[in-house]
Amino acid sequence: MDARPDLSELLLIGLDRGSPVPVLRQLYLQLRQAILSGAVPPAGRLPPSRGLAARLGVARNTVVAAYEQLVAEGLAEGRVGAGTRVPRDLPAIPELPAPMPAPPAATPVAQHYGSEPFNTGRTGWDERTQRIWRALTLRRLSTPDQAMFGYADPRGARGLREAIAAYLRAARAVRCDPDQVVVTAGAQQAIDLVLRVLLRPGDAAWVEDPCYPAIRAALEANGARLVPVPVDAQGLRLSPGLEPARLAYVTPSAQYPTGAVLTMPRRLELLAWARRTEAYVLEDDYDSEFRYAGRPLASLQGIDGAGRVIYVGTFSKVLFPGLRLGYAVLPPALLEPVLAARLRTDWHPATLAEGVVTDFLAEGHFTQHLRRMRMQYRVARDALAAALAAHLPGRLTAEVPEQGMKLLAGLAPGLSDVALAEAAAQAGVIVRPVSPMYLTAPPRQALMLGFSGHAPAALHRAARALAAACG
Repeated sequence: MDARPDLSELLLIGLDRGSPVPVLRQLYLQLRQAILSGAVPPAGRLPPSRGLAARLGVARNTVVAAYEQLVAEGLAEGRVGAGTRVPRDLPAIPELPAPMPAPPAATPVAQHYGSEPFNTGRTGWDERTQRIWRALTLRRLSTPDQAMFGYADPRGARGLREAIAAYLRAARAVRCDPDQVVVTAGAQQAIDLVLRVLLRPGDAAWVEDPCYPAIRAALEANGARLVPVPVDAQGLRLSPGLEPARLAYVTPSAQYPTGAVLTMPRRLELLAWARRTEAYVLEDDYDSEFRYAGRPLASLQGIDGAGRVIYVGTFSKVLFPGLRLGYAVLPPALLEPVLAARLRTDWHPATLAEGVVTDFLAEGHFTQHLRRMRMQYRVARDALAAALAAHLPGRLTAEVPEQGMKLLAGLAPGLSDVALAEAAAQAGVIVRPVSPMYLTAPPRQALMLGFSGHAPAALHRAARALAAACG
């Protein structure tokens, strides 16, 4: 039996009905690119034709025709009872840039886990995931790997790195192989290791304005001189007068905290700057798994052909924060320096957690968990938006996001987000004021409200308590 994880449902495939290129041709080219790039590896399965046709809104015959073309070219083969797969002996071919993706479908479910209303970073954990996680953990403990009883690879277990690389190629169009992946104790450790290697005291670093407070603290702790770069509806806005920098920290898939998506022209501009100045771009892809509408752009790293982008992701947002597993995809030139820095801290990740996550990914549970949580979070997002509209009309204006685990609520003129957050805390409601996240840009008065991991009823109760705190 083939033990490869089935990542076919995560492939980034999108069709442009306004394009002069026929739909069949678009589909064929994107499937071909997925095979040649390794997003669907040798012996990997292509999506079932019926399911892919339903997801894309095309006739099944269109998908079948595209598959037949791939079979004719030797890039796929049909097996009775096993669908269409990539040949096991397909030669390795260098990866290609990723296509534009289409959004996943979502339907609601109702079970939630969590407390502390509006706190950000809470995750869902349904009964099915809990049952699977328990079984995988017990299996690992009953037949322990010898790595559990000694020191291990500072990059992380090979099996987990292979699973992460396969997932990132399919779901985020990241260009990587397992040797570029370093498993860390959460994304924050990955970022800290990169900063230790790249920065010297006094080095300039570009940061989004506003920016994630923990990143600002990490940069300052490593002696960086922060250069705020303004953010608008199209993401990071570069200008000719910006001070040169060694590093740029960005959240291109959903800018933190505004949620703006970095547009393709600006992505290309940022990559051109990094190539021209031999600087690095640190891409924090913190919650791209949860997309509810629209067409997400693939990773910034996926269109970087010069090895200037460092990609960081985490399992804390998609599984649970207590897991403390993240990862970095490093350009080859940074691999050894980062590993040397890692050996001066914690040596290697926790091997039991690595083993369980490896099994969770390789056996297909991760893809199913993401699908269920995406449905669940969408329900919570809509419940929160409705609750704010019902209990705080005229005082807070919710901006319903197309991605992520939180929303912003703009305040009416005259209200202070800091003062309101303090009043809400007295009522037992946790909200985050946005204005302190600005460096030099004019601060906006808004609250950040988490909805993931909270039941709709709890969100409505918290909205009522927040309304009372507003006075």
